[in-house]
Amino acid sequence: MKTFSMKPAEVEKTWYVIDAQDMVLGRMASEIAKILRGKHKAGYTPHVDCGDNVIVINADKVKLTGRKLADKTYYWHTGHPGGIKSRTAEQILTGRFPERVVEKAVERMVPRGPLGRQQMKNLRVYAGTEHPHEAQSPVALDLASRNSKNKRSR
Repeated sequence: MKTFSMKPAEVEKTWYVIDAQDMVLGRMASEIAKILRGKHKAGYTPHVDCGDNVIVINADKVKLTGRKLADKTYYWHTGHPGGIKSRTAEQILTGRFPERVVEKAVERMVPRGPLGRQQMKNLRVYAGTEHPHEAQSPVALDLASRNSKNKRSR
């Protein structure tokens, strides 16, 4: 028996929409990364972008467990000497671009390299409830109902 290897022309992409309201960030990000990579499909091929497109809405209402809201720190460097900068997760979620917390969580679960960058282009994250992808007729995916730990009400 031969091992099945999917070709890029054979890939059929589906659009999913995920409501991130009261969802635990890490649990949600791992499921999104799995969908972006295509690991939920029977014909998964590691070297081909066989994943689906994911739309995340209400990214500003995502929950973090424990004390991560105050303790989790995101670092970046400006490129100048002594130019290390940092912000906490709370500062980012209450700031101008709260969707970046979800983007970074998923980005760090996808492999680094050209294929991972290509798969990250299939992720769209929006802070509010509206998104401009109604024409793709996305399927609503309820990750909260899969496990009781996926959703926080506090």
